[in-house]
Amino acid sequence: MKKTPTEGGEKLANEFKQALEDAKAIDVKVYDVRGKSGFADFFVVGTGAAAPHLKALVRALGKKAYRVSGDPESGWIVSDYFDVVVHVFSPEARAYYALEKLWE
Repeated sequence: MKKTPTEGGEKLANEFKQALEDAKAIDVKVYDVRGKSGFADFFVVGTGAAAPHLKALVRALGKKAYRVSGDPESGWIVSDYFDVVVHVFSPEARAYYALEKLWE
């Protein structure tokens, strides 16, 4: 299935940021990766306290993703919304993978 861009990627990224913050995610960041990434324009990254919290954070996004990978027990769930990719981590997984270092 060919991926097609959505309109309003920046607006959607900010909506997801707010949804994660409302659901008590920790240290939510939006990264504008236009021109740096070939598959998304924005990354949203947030941390949950434990596996049940990670599940709740993904539910809080409120939109059906094109694709979701990962598992709360693994400490990392990634949801693909075409122009926006949302990464929800446990504190340990976020520190280990350090995605922010790629985009800062």
